[in-house]
Amino acid sequence: MEINRRTVVRSAAAVAAFGIAESAAGAAYAGTSSPHGASSTTSASSLEFDSTAWSYDSTNDVYYQVGKVYVANPATTDYENLSIYVPGAYLTATANSDGTTYTAKVNPKGTVGGYSGRTAPIVIPVNTPGYAAQKPATSYSYSSVSKYLQAGHIYVWPGLRGRDGSTSDRSDAAPWGVTDLKAAVRFLRYNRSVLPGSTDDIVLFGMSGGGAQDTVAGASGDSPLYEPYLRTIGAAMEDAHGRPLSDAVAGVMAWCPITSLHEANLSYEWNMGQFASTGTRAPGTWTSAYSTDLAKAWPKYVNRLGLRDEHGRRLELTESSNGIHLAGSYHDHLIGVITTSLNNFLADNTFPYTVTTMGGPPGSGQPGSSTTYETVEDYIAYLNTDSDWVTYDATTNTVTVSGLEGFSKSQKTASKPVGAFDGYSRGQTENNVFMMGLGVPAHFAPLTRDVIKANEATYATYSDWQSDYGSSAYDSDFAKKDSVGKDMAWRADAYNPLYFLSPAFGGYRRSQVARHWRIRTGIMQGDTANTTEVNLLLALQNYGIHDVDFATVWAQGHTQAERTGDSTTNFITWVASITGK
Repeated sequence: MEINRRTVVRSAAAVAAFGIAESAAGAAYAGTSSPHGASSTTSASSLEFDSTAWSYDSTNDVYYQVGKVYVANPATTDYENLSIYVPGAYLTATANSDGTTYTAKVNPKGTVGGYSGRTAPIVIPVNTPGYAAQKPATSYSYSSVSKYLQAGHIYVWPGLRGRDGSTSDRSDAAPWGVTDLKAAVRFLRYNRSVLPGSTDDIVLFGMSGGGAQDTVAGASGDSPLYEPYLRTIGAAMEDAHGRPLSDAVAGVMAWCPITSLHEANLSYEWNMGQFASTGTRAPGTWTSAYSTDLAKAWPKYVNRLGLRDEHGRRLELTESSNGIHLAGSYHDHLIGVITTSLNNFLADNTFPYTVTTMGGPPGSGQPGSSTTYETVEDYIAYLNTDSDWVTYDATTNTVTVSGLEGFSKSQKTASKPVGAFDGYSRGQTENNVFMMGLGVPAHFAPLTRDVIKANEATYATYSDWQSDYGSSAYDSDFAKKDSVGKDMAWRADAYNPLYFLSPAFGGYRRSQVARHWRIRTGIMQGDTANTTEVNLLLALQNYGIHDVDFATVWAQGHTQAERTGDSTTNFITWVASITGK
């Protein structure tokens, strides 16, 4: 079944707009094939990497170049340039006559950390909180890349456009951030003969909006949705011999990815909002009614995804005597994820244990706090302060979790207002992700529009309702087209990883999906629903991706969450595991 892209946006009942999905098996990204056969219109000379322009850090034995523009027709060279940092062992270099630069060629026999000049993985950071722009490096710094280079990685830092980079004559909103990332990957493959490292082992890593964008890029390798955008900026579409290039990657490391924005309003209210009663969820407000209606729409959506667990059991939500659809196999699966997270926490830690909570955002004046629990029993009693939802077995040092409500009220309270992602007044960060121009945020979520449309007459009876919150505002935004001539449906699909991973969408099996994934999320974060990462995991597994290293980390929030150790070391260890080192 398929959620058809055009139908979803224009239908008054998008959640029911399913048909037959087309599928097409793509070619392996590691080769030279691609679903696009059109010839390149880019300038070959402008895409060539200059092997005579290396700088050298003799103290740390690192060759580097900063500020190489990676497309032939950049929208902005301020962002569309990259830096590359290479362990000295991977290059054989001679000094140029200027006394400061070097001409270098690949040394395939040079080794660092078990890698060679031809097998070293290429790691690419995606540091774009809230889908913001990633500024490129403007100068060399060893400290920021040292751990990766010492492990034998090649570190490539591309600038990427984002929601905060638009100007009066240029929109940098979606999908330009991921488009730039793909263009940088293509640039590396275009120059693979003169650059060290394995372009078959490109790994992306990032957190929050960065984790979301590397997730999108990892799911959408060589997707036709991106081709018109890539061609507009003169990305490398073919190699020097006219063979198609690929932008697919081998691996994705995502911490707390804020993604699946098309349905995020719904899942947020089902997972958290339905248990809150203050702020925009206070009784007597139209937004309280809106919260309930969004939560009711979520089960209809998730049931149509056809997700299955590792045993092949279909996961669905069913009606319950209390709350909104807090029953069924999907609910039980989610409770299992929560239970596993808490049991991992008990296995990983000893008591006395101090829990430290993060404060509010910078400038909020909301401090963090620390509380020490002397025994496991003390901690379980704290979790059960308002209701008994955790049962502890001291003999096995394990717990069982009875339901979502107790967990959400205790550990995952809503920190965002109703309409947490596509705001009814276009006031959320994500409305800027899909803006149509400088300072013009836009609605982007048709499932949200359908909830508004179906209940607009009721909402209008509340004193705090305004007519410009209505569905017509969504329809107006959906009809607009960007500079490439694509409407909101096209752009939203391009930023939805499930569009490429789930048979419920038209992009299923029409992209090259990364083979290796590592996903970590803090269970306490109020930034997104638990279902975001859980559905990503399930969709990847259902797609046939066998290597998904997943953990929901107890007692951590919106951070580079890890059960043990630090995120950088764990990432480097994981890269070694997927590259056979």
